[in-house]
Amino acid sequence: MNVGHSTYTARAQTALATNSVLRNTYMLLSATLLFSAVVAGTTAALHLPHPGMIITLVGYFGLLFLVQGTANSGWGLLSVFALTGFMGYTLGPIIDMYLQQFANGAQLVTMAMGGTGAIFVGMSAFALISGKRFNQWAGMLMVGILVAFVMSLIAVIFSIPALSLAVSMMFVLLMSGLIVYQTGEIVHGGETNYILATVTLFVTIYNLFLSLLQLLGVFAGDD
Repeated sequence: MNVGHSTYTARAQTALATNSVLRNTYMLLSATLLFSAVVAGTTAALHLPHPGMIITLVGYFGLLFLVQGTANSGWGLLSVFALTGFMGYTLGPIIDMYLQQFANGAQLVTMAMGGTGAIFVGMSAFALISGKRFNQWAGMLMVGILVAFVMSLIAVIFSIPALSLAVSMMFVLLMSGLIVYQTGEIVHGGETNYILATVTLFVTIYNLFLSLLQLLGVFAGDD
């Protein structure tokens, strides 16, 4: 009886911890998305210039390492908002470009936002309802994202529109898979730090939005 009771208690505690991580992740994700959206909207409205690829990469990876180094301390929350705010700043000029260059720019941005939200909700629901852990996807996703990242740099440096388009399609698939993977890790206790979980999901949403926006600009743009 004592063994059975101890097992039940351990499972209950694990379930409570998992629910806490999931709840805190979604709460922080909502706050960071709102903050990033405000920053992006402000930079777009002020027509501020994009910081450029080098500053963007240095800023992103630098702040990402800062988040990882402070994730278990009170500074972790400040680091998360610094990272997501910076990413919002880099997003603003891109949105402004679409609004300025396309007659239906506002519609494209809205469609990209809607598509991003639909994919996130759909993939998250799939991971939650399936009850499975998708840790076997980790290696495939890591390699795929690395390849797509290198290809995106080549597309930008050598100005290859077709390659850039292919990378956007890859990122839509990869980020969709990453949402499923990360949600599964949270549910099954593979990820216990809600700050790190939030950053992963935020980055997937950011990349999803940019990829969908580029695809819509090519296939549904009206300039």
